[in-house]
Amino acid sequence: MDKDDLKKKLTEEEYFVTQEKGTEKPFSNAYWDTHDEGMYSCKVCGAQLFKSDNKFNSGSGWPSFDQAIPGAVRYQEDTSHGMSRVEIICTHCGAHLGHVFNDGPKDTTGQRFCTNSASLSFKAKE
Repeated sequence: MDKDDLKKKLTEEEYFVTQEKGTEKPFSNAYWDTHDEGMYSCKVCGAQLFKSDNKFNSGSGWPSFDQAIPGAVRYQEDTSHGMSRVEIICTHCGAHLGHVFNDGPKDTTGQRFCTNSASLSFKAKE
């Protein structure tokens, strides 16, 4: 999808987050406190990214998962803002999703996929 089509499809915040590698405010986004069973998909292309079974409360104010669906995200070094982080990107369309950190639940993967709600769609399990 080209830039103009994406601007028509996405809200201003969704475009900022997914296309310009922005970040939404914590504790005021759509899915940070969602506990329903279901599937989280890419807001841009609809590819499935995260299962609700892998979501946990990290206290960060953003949706956090201990793992992504295998092959759904790719990783890229991010040295912006004077930090060294690992960016997570939708494998299918290249949308920015957030970052992954090694401070997740020790009893599972130890990872925290800190994801912007603006990059996600959620479909509850029926």
